[in-house]
Amino acid sequence: MSESLREPFRPRIVPVGDGAILIELGETIDPAINALVLALDARIRAMALEGVVELVPTYRSLLVHYDPERVDGRALLARLSSLDLDHPGSPPEGRLWTVPVAYGGPFGIDLEAVAARHGLSAEDVVRLHTAPTYRVYMVGFVPGFTYLGGLDPRLHTPRLDDPRPRTPAGSVSIGGIQAGIASLEIPSGWHLLGRTPVRTFDPERTPPLLLEPGDRVRFVPIDPATFAELDRRAAAHDPLIAPEPA
Repeated sequence: MSESLREPFRPRIVPVGDGAILIELGETIDPAINALVLALDARIRAMALEGVVELVPTYRSLLVHYDPERVDGRALLARLSSLDLDHPGSPPEGRLWTVPVAYGGPFGIDLEAVAARHGLSAEDVVRLHTAPTYRVYMVGFVPGFTYLGGLDPRLHTPRLDDPRPRTPAGSVSIGGIQAGIASLEIPSGWHLLGRTPVRTFDPERTPPLLLEPGDRVRFVPIDPATFAELDRRAAAHDPLIAPEPA
């Protein structure tokens, strides 16, 4: 079927086991769809529905966790189905963060390979990577892992065929059309361009999660000496960065 003949996506609500309901608002990675998700997330939070214990926004959907001992799942499903999912309201204004990154060398072991793949210099890759203002689409996989949209198409790079079993906490990487910030040491098939000393997740800090869906992120290069100093501060639970004034 050609793209022009495809049926438009209609929001759908699907029970997930006996303790969650999934609300799907789209099928693609798209800022407009993600804005709808975050607007719906804000609306349901404001409703303070009895028995709802957690809301988890993703690129294109919202997962509503509930306690089946406090609310009947069918009644909650009916209540959510009554919402105008095409027009859930306006999403909250995201905050703007500037995140320092040490690029290349031991901090970003794939920088040179990504540059060679695209016929660029390492300096070109850093310039292209630091130019956009990225959108935080969602936070997940592990606590604090930040999925970012807005990567320059000239840096779109398929993920590794053989993921590495371990990549460093703080890795700033790209995979496909996405960019990301790793909060913890994890397996990954993404390409490592650099590392940030910023801990996007720190259980000893309040709040433990730094970035939220809908926030915006800019990257700024730093040298190894600056990384070392900032990393020492971050180890003492200093968040290092704060959102810029609106």
